[in-house]
Amino acid sequence: MKSLFLFILVLLLDIIQAGTADKVQVYSVSMGKNIPALVVLPDHYAQSDLHYNTLLLLHGHGGNYMDWQSHTDLRPYADQFQFIIVCPDGSRNSWYLDSPVDQDSQYETFIIDEFIPWLEYEYRINDIAITGLSMGGHGALYLSIRHPKLFSAASSMSGGVDLRHSTKSWDIAQKLGPYEKFPHRWERNSIVGIISDLETLAFPVLIDCGTDDFFIEINRELHRMLLEKGIKHVYTEFPGAHTWEYWVHALDYHLFYLQHQFKSP
Repeated sequence: MKSLFLFILVLLLDIIQAGTADKVQVYSVSMGKNIPALVVLPDHYAQSDLHYNTLLLLHGHGGNYMDWQSHTDLRPYADQFQFIIVCPDGSRNSWYLDSPVDQDSQYETFIIDEFIPWLEYEYRINDIAITGLSMGGHGALYLSIRHPKLFSAASSMSGGVDLRHSTKSWDIAQKLGPYEKFPHRWERNSIVGIISDLETLAFPVLIDCGTDDFFIEINRELHRMLLEKGIKHVYTEFPGAHTWEYWVHALDYHLFYLQHQFKSP
């Protein structure tokens, strides 16, 4: 009986100390609509007046803001690393850029000019890092490289870092126009295209991809480009494919890396 009581007490303590995962809606002036997001607060956030480092965790193509939470409970990660973890919705195929074709897909403007200021107003935030998978890996590098003063660090899991990898897939033409007509748009919105004009990165970057991933060669090419330019970064490959099994296992590694890059403790 005593052991049962202790078991129930431990469960209750775990529940009491667990972080919270809240669904929110943020209005986008640039797109004229509400955008959903998931905000995961660490344990004791409500009981303290501390500011917390914050991670933007981006979903992939075809997904939404609940993808990460549906594949792994983010609350223990928020507790373990003492981050605020935020999953904004990037639409199913926005690629986290401002589309010159689709006025309803202005996700760079939304995240940089609308969503992050909203977060800073609503929550006690220190520094911000950003990561994501596939389309979200592209988005994490894209947004951070283009807006380096906003981010302490960035990482990419299985990122689609060259949009020209397939000019007929993943709805990219819906956002940039046909590759045959607008090749310059595809190049300047690809990470490999952006990197070609850089001399350095203003913050730490981790690039990670599975050895059996169909994006492995474009990630290797990005790595080679960075090495040739002498730009510091961390590059890793692990066994695995373009799957949730890979990304869930990779999340710990990325969080551990990003935790050590924040400027604030």
